[in-house]
Amino acid sequence: MWLIDSSIGRKVVMSVTGAALILFLTFHMAMNCAALFSAEAYNAICEFLGANWYALVGTAGLAVLMVLHFVFAFWLTIQNRKARGNVRYAVSERPKSVEWASQNMLVLGIIVFVGLLVHFANFWSKMQLQELMDTQAIVNGVAVAPTDGAALIEYTFSQWYFVLIYTVWLAALWFHLSHGFWSMFQTIGWSGSKWQRRWQVIGNIYVTLVILGFLSVVYFYFFKSLC
Repeated sequence: MWLIDSSIGRKVVMSVTGAALILFLTFHMAMNCAALFSAEAYNAICEFLGANWYALVGTAGLAVLMVLHFVFAFWLTIQNRKARGNVRYAVSERPKSVEWASQNMLVLGIIVFVGLLVHFANFWSKMQLQELMDTQAIVNGVAVAPTDGAALIEYTFSQWYFVLIYTVWLAALWFHLSHGFWSMFQTIGWSGSKWQRRWQVIGNIYVTLVILGFLSVVYFYFFKSLC
């Protein structure tokens, strides 16, 4: 199959799954920002996206996309290293035309993956999973309803170590997405010599807004806990 047998096909899979995940992150950021204005509104969204069939289908679809994206990322990395052989060790200084993020996508991807595990433990396991099991998570000695996402946000980001973890995670995600954004258009042939720089600028702006949206929730609740 072309999408699996060729390096271009594997890059296309990476691009398509990456684009879908970026769109989800945009939606997730917008949803989280509702917590900045109204805990009730955010919880209403959480209830709507609880353990309903459409939410479960969406969750399963996202899981498949993430697995494909990570698997193909490792596959391409191994393929590229085999193709280069020992040549990479002869290079003491990276080319100026190559971004730092492009040479560290695997490391950034691992940080993003670990951050996802922490995020799942903090929220998904205490919300949708609890609703599926018809139970409630115990947070700081108190039972929290699966739809009370605002309480989980408030507790999680009142802990300085989670604020630090999420900051590092989101910084790595910024580098990962900013490179992946324009690289995606390059892979599908929408980026010539003129448009590559434009996609880089558009991607940096877009990704920065998404990451700032997430960070605004983290730090809003952190500073709120200090007051």
